[in-house]
Amino acid sequence: MSKLRFKDKWVLVTGASSGLGEEMARQLANSHGANLILLARRKDKLESLKSELEKQAGVKVKVITADLSKLDEVDQALDEILKGGDLYGAILNAGITYFGKHEELTWDYFQTMLQTNVNAVARMTNRLAFDFEKTAKEGGILIVSSMAAIFPVPYQAAYSGTKAFILSFATALSHELTNKNFSVTVYTPGGIVTEMTAGEKFNDLKSWLMPVDQAAKEGIDAFIKRKLVHIPGFMNRVGGFFIKFLPKGFVMKQMSGVYRKSLDKAEKK
Repeated sequence: MSKLRFKDKWVLVTGASSGLGEEMARQLANSHGANLILLARRKDKLESLKSELEKQAGVKVKVITADLSKLDEVDQALDEILKGGDLYGAILNAGITYFGKHEELTWDYFQTMLQTNVNAVARMTNRLAFDFEKTAKEGGILIVSSMAAIFPVPYQAAYSGTKAFILSFATALSHELTNKNFSVTVYTPGGIVTEMTAGEKFNDLKSWLMPVDQAAKEGIDAFIKRKLVHIPGFMNRVGGFFIKFLPKGFVMKQMSGVYRKSLDKAEKK
């Protein structure tokens, strides 16, 4: 299967108003010449990014606003995205997290996380993948999961569960698809320097966080090369390999201690 080529092709990026999605959009436009469909809730942020990229990179940009925790808005966005029949690629990046004691996670917020991280991603993957199946056209989907899907994180239990679903769902689905010109890539970064990790709770974890430009570049590169699953960062990949040989209970205990310490420090301020 040949590599993906984004020059003058339309690529969807969800969660494009900030963080990893915003940086991926910038790199797709500036380094790869892709035309973009930017999707997020904050229209002002998307419009600002649209103006920037059209001016700097000379690409075409469309803006779609939607709250992906609401299924009707997901479906409306998909209708708009697929209307022209010219979509080449999609980066399903939008997601929310929770870092704290699980007992303090409200049921309403848990439901919003499930809707955003699981339902919306599955719904969009279904519609987009089956469209490529039906037309047999070239393209691909990159789905942003997390290292937490591989090594569940205490104090991010619900978030880890949502990302584990995405990893299992997408990797299994990829083997059902028959379009040889289409690929599914699951991207599993660890912590990244974004709005999501800007709070005091993450202060003791800052040294573990990957710069967002590096995370975006590695994700796009994995997408281009049509890798099925990619963990960014050499040390993450090495750690991911060796950690499999340690007792899981031991690993979880160590992670729990580190994350609890960071939470405790934030609570005392």
